[in-house]
Formats: sequence, structure tokens, C-alpha cells
Amino acid sequence: MRTLVIGDIHGGYKALDQIITRVQLNPTDTLIFLGDYVDGWSEAAETITYLIELNEEYNCIFIKGNHDVWCGSWLEEGKTNPIWLAHGGEATIESYIKSGLITAPSHKQFFKQLKNYYIDQQNRLFIHAGFTSMHGVLQEEYESNYYWDRRLWETALLAHKVEDNKLEDDQIKPQRFSHYHEIFIGHTATTNYNTTTPIQAYKLWNIDTGAGFTGRLTILDVDTKEYWQSDIVRELYPREKGRN
Repeated sequence: MRTLVIGDIHGGYKALDQIITRVQLNPTDTLIFLGDYVDGWSEAAETITYLIELNEEYNCIFIKGNHDVWCGSWLEEGKTNPIWLAHGGEATIESYIKSGLITAPSHKQFFKQLKNYYIDQQNRLFIHAGFTSMHGVLQEEYESNYYWDRRLWETALLAHKVEDNKLEDDQIKPQRFSHYHEIFIGHTATTNYNTTTPIQAYKLWNIDTGAGFTGRLTILDVDTKEYWQSDIVRELYPREKGRN
């Protein structure tokens, strides 16, 4: 029985299929996806179909990312915005038009049922981006922080430096982290820090290893911290640009 967490996919269906094959799933595994399933590579609709089918066979938990908010709004109401279109939305729209899945009820329902966050029985928090309330996610004032905010990640990096310097004063430790045993996020690609592997900072793990850009897609065992990765996603889509 494993709990596996998967980083941002960004329409990289081929990369998703690779890591699911490489991890060799067991019927008792739980898969937690951290969001941003679309926008980037050309197979957004195919990615969602794959996830829907995967959920029929395994216990899957799907977290909402900022790109999923955009795509879900477009599928349901036809709404677009220039920021979304410039950050992978055009590729997603093209994928849905080509696949003929633009009106598929199962796809609309998929985006409607995404969770803002998930807390497991070991008090581990899974969330796309972050939260700002010092009292934890349950008292977050702005829902958009769950899938947009990067301050949690930045705070973890700073707290990690404090810990490395062996500063033991509890008053300078960030209170937001005290509510959870561990936190797992996506949203901020580790390729921004010159690595295509997960980054651990303080009590937080960043699993977005740049699949939408120049990196790989990652699946990580939250207990053992063993991880599996796809090939570099750009090499799986050599004629495409991804999210530049």
C-alpha cells in the first residue's frame, strides 16, 4: 500500500503514461495529483481522459491547480482570458477541438470535482500552491491562494536556511508549518532552481519538476521518498515549444 504524489503534468500525456508504467502500480496504491493537468503540451484532452480512466481502477485524488481553474471555466462557460491563452491555454483549446471532447460531460465533471487540498490520515497536506493563514488551510481567507500563492514555498526555503544554521528559537519558525507533518506542493517548477528533481525545504516537498517546461514529470512515494520520472518532456514532443 503506497501513497504516490504526482507533480504538474501540463498536457504531457506521454510523460504521464511513462511514469505510470514505470512506477508499476499496485491495486492498493493511492495516487494524489497536485494539479495543473493542462496547458503546455498538445495532449490536454487526452491527459484528462487518461486520468478519468485511471480513477476507475485506482484510488485517485485530484487537486485543483490554477490552470485547471482556467480550463474548467472555459469548458463550462466558454470563458477565456489573455493570460491563460499566453500560458498554454491555446494548446489546450486546440487539443479539445481536435479530440472532439470539448463538450464531453465527463471532462466538465472532472474539473468541477477537483479538491482545493487534501489532508491524509498521517496529517500530510497536499495542495497545488499554498495558503497564507497561520492557522492552516481550514482558515484560509482567499480560496485562490490554494492554487496561486507562492509565499508558502518561499517561506519554506527561508525556514530551511534557518534550520541549516541551527537556530532553535521557536518564535522565528513559521507557524503555518506546525499544523502538518509534511506538505507536498506543485506550482513552482524546480527547473527555476536548476534541477529536474524534487526539492525538499523544511517540512515541504516541491514535486513540480518542470514537466511543462524543460524538465520531467515526477511521481514520488510520500513514505520512502523514492521517486520515478519521465523522460524530458520536451523530447517527447520535439516539434512543440511547451510553456516557454
